[in-house]
Amino acid sequence: MTHDAAEPPGATPPAGPTPLRPRAVRPAPAVTTSHLLYDRVAEASAALVIKRYSTSFGVASRLLAEPTRAHVRNIYALVRVADEIVDAPRPDGDRAQQARLLDGLQAAVHEALATGHSANLVVHAFARTAREAGIGADLVDPFFASMRMDLSRRVHDEESFAAYVYGSAEVVGLMCLRAFLLGRPHAEEEYADLREGAQRLGAAFQKVNFLRDLAADADDLGRSYFPGLTSADFDVATRDRLLDDIDADLAAAAVAVAKLPASSRRAVCAAHALFAELSRRLRRTPPARIRAERVRVPGPHKARVIARALTRGVA
Repeated sequence: MTHDAAEPPGATPPAGPTPLRPRAVRPAPAVTTSHLLYDRVAEASAALVIKRYSTSFGVASRLLAEPTRAHVRNIYALVRVADEIVDAPRPDGDRAQQARLLDGLQAAVHEALATGHSANLVVHAFARTAREAGIGADLVDPFFASMRMDLSRRVHDEESFAAYVYGSAEVVGLMCLRAFLLGRPHAEEEYADLREGAQRLGAAFQKVNFLRDLAADADDLGRSYFPGLTSADFDVATRDRLLDDIDADLAAAAVAVAKLPASSRRAVCAAHALFAELSRRLRRTPPARIRAERVRVPGPHKARVIARALTRGVA
């Protein structure tokens, strides 16, 4: 044990401790709602993207209950922006520029998933939905990988076709499924049960559009998605083989659609019915016509298809 040494005679006693001055208390930052306005503007931007680019999406999405409708719009708006980067390049741009833009968009999404904020309004809206619904890089990255394929691959084999459809369509179905199940008490169990159906529905939608856009993809974009198929050798047997595969996807998806929550079931049922009708119309359309023009469901008949689906269930 040690002791302090005695003070020498005549030494000035040390001064006592300097009294602490009370530190000025800084007021807590004011709680503002400015970020809520930013959130609303971001969601409005996503809604505008969908409104301008996808009329068919709007028909079915109006049947979604809120907030599911907003979440699904946020997902599809990001999908549309990425799609436009690869399918609608600037007149003075090139593939390298498209690749940089796609890389930048993916990086922005990753950052927003981590922080919940982005200077890109569509990315911000997507990230809000993704963080709330549990959509992560396991779904985001395969999507961007498929978009990147469109910049480098012109024809597909069975393996690359499966990877492309998974990333461009099936994961989008899984993202939407996450949004459909948001807030459900057994969401993970339901997700596991409905996952395959969501993937099959997304795949069916994509394959139908590949058939509808057979000529445009080949002539305008220089792409052929179905393995071993060109628009020149597209015949009745090939058409029916592809539609058999699509109809099998739609049949498998129908089982899952019937199990969806009421907030999303009507809308997905309507979308399923529209694509089933497109499949039927494609099967009745000669291959030469499919190669020349896009098969559509006329407006009045589209309304009847949706009404019938809502009354009877999945077609």
